[in-house]
Amino acid sequence: MPRKRRQFNTFSLSFLDIMACGFGAVTLLFLILKHEPSTASVSDAGKLLEAALLQDDISDGERQRSLVRNSLDAVEEKLVTTQGLSDRVLDDIKQSRRELSSQSEPAQEIALLRKQLESLEQETAELQEAGASQDVRQFVGDGERQYLTGLKLGGKRVLILVDASASMLAETIINVLRRRNMSVAIKRQSPKWKRTLRTVEWLVAQLPAHSQYQLYTFNTEARPVINNSHGQWQDAADNITLDTAITQLYKTLPEGGTSLIKAFAVANDFTQRPDNIFLLTDGLPTQGENTPSKNTVSGKARAKLFESATATLPRGVPVNIILFPMEGDPEAAALFWKLGLFSKGAFLSPSRDWP
Repeated sequence: MPRKRRQFNTFSLSFLDIMACGFGAVTLLFLILKHEPSTASVSDAGKLLEAALLQDDISDGERQRSLVRNSLDAVEEKLVTTQGLSDRVLDDIKQSRRELSSQSEPAQEIALLRKQLESLEQETAELQEAGASQDVRQFVGDGERQYLTGLKLGGKRVLILVDASASMLAETIINVLRRRNMSVAIKRQSPKWKRTLRTVEWLVAQLPAHSQYQLYTFNTEARPVINNSHGQWQDAADNITLDTAITQLYKTLPEGGTSLIKAFAVANDFTQRPDNIFLLTDGLPTQGENTPSKNTVSGKARAKLFESATATLPRGVPVNIILFPMEGDPEAAALFWKLGLFSKGAFLSPSRDWP
């Protein structure tokens, strides 16, 4: 009997084993390749996060460095001001010591000099420890009042122009005529002129310690109160020079006419022009660059003289006007108010008890 032919089965047990082993190998290879990129990706993400944090730390450090530099600049500026004042006080101390050692004075005067010396030494120590004061000069009104004016009191270079014409002796024409023929002592005691001087003292008391200033009086001419200082800025922190300027101002007597154009022309004589101007006056000008041929000037002519004077002002400089009104000059307030408005300054007509 013939033998049956053996049938061939493609999916035999051996074939299935081989396939299973193959699938297992592929699966194992897939798992190995799957985990390798994941590990690398996590590592790279951590490095990126760490780099971002370091960058934030660097930015914060740069900001802190800028703040420290700004603080250092402010400290150095105060140190320079303090050093200048300290050197001046030390010079005064040395001078006092030389005078004390070279002169033979009575016991009472020697004791007084020693007391002044101790006071100067104490002031020097306070300046070295605390720095210069923000107010260059003290001014206290009645009852220690504080004044709110709206005036632009800042500026690096402040020019103060004070009207010293005869009209500053009184508020009426009759009283001006009477007082200008009186004695020097009576002229100095004129209430209107004393108010003007007090106002100047109040202004210089508001000057920033780091600023510069110049103080001029004007009538038919304009001149600095400190001799031989035309066109030169003075340091507000120099209290001795500032006191000298105020002392010289108190020696000034109002007289003559008013040339506003010569006062405003001063602003163009500085190498560095002023960035703030204060004008203390009582009315419109009575003459221009030249002396008028007539003794009287009409209101219309005074207005034209005012317009000519304002045309000489440097552009972009605020003008702050403090007006002490004069009888018979009704246009003055309006014109000076416009000047303060258009120059971005201010206008003030104070009461009789100010400051």
